Amino acid sequence: MSGTIQLLRDTLAAAKAEDRAALIAYLPAGFPTVDGGIAAIKEVFDGGADVVEVGLPHSDPVLDGPVIQTADDIALRGGVRIADVMRTVREAHAATGKPVLVMTYWNPIDRYGVERFTAELAEAGGAGCILPDLPVQESALWREHAEKHGLATVFVVAPSSKDARLAEITGAGSGFVYAASLMGVTGTRESVGAQAQDLVERTRATRSDLPVCVGLGVSNAAQAAEVAGFADGVIVGSAFVKRMLDAPDEAAGLRAVRELAGELAAGVRGARR
Repeated sequence: MSGTIQLLRDTLAAAKAEDRAALIAYLPAGFPTVDGGIAAIKEVFDGGADVVEVGLPHSDPVLDGPVIQTADDIALRGGVRIADVMRTVREAHAATGKPVLVMTYWNPIDRYGVERFTAELAEAGGAGCILPDLPVQESALWREHAEKHGLATVFVVAPSSKDARLAEITGAGSGFVYAASLMGVTGTRESVGAQAQDLVERTRATRSDLPVCVGLGVSNAAQAAEVAGFADGVIVGSAFVKRMLDAPDEAAGLRAVRELAGELAAGVRGARR
């Protein structure tokens, strides 16, 4: 099975045709269990998410704040492995027919083997990878194998990124650009900040046709609507994970993430009306 980058492109284009931003949700594989994580992704899709990022749990995440770190620790203590991440992608995509990406730091891929990882992700129906710590100038090997297997390569840009750097990243990426709304780690915040809109505008000014999707800090429908007013996609992670962490049991957690997905979906759909 080839990668589903085209499904990702079509999904983002369909949202644009509806004059709205896409809702992209993040959930770690293996949290609270492998089966529970797969069930959570299905609930988030049923609630209204367009795309889901599956986090590959890491013992030393540099982008993730305490909420996702806690979930990653639970998953790692539960024994989650890359095979479980691939299973999560496979079952979530097969059950929903919707685009599923993996968000991972570079070290696990490097140790696993780039060709092995990309081949397995494509076979599982994955749409591609978000690689927050892979420098674009060191990404040729990854991009060669990702292109071979039909996978998107999503790089992260930040408010500190210079215009020349933005052009380099958009020129090398595919699928979409992940725009970090502020400097710092993932987590819910009171305000997304004006830096995000400026970053989106500067990224678009590189004349790339890649959608620009904003993450870090979005936790409720009002914030989702704010970001949806200027971005092509709204990425939400910590808020979903926190709902599951705060739930008294897994069933309640699944209901909570579906409810949040519905609230956020309503926010992005109403932003431009």
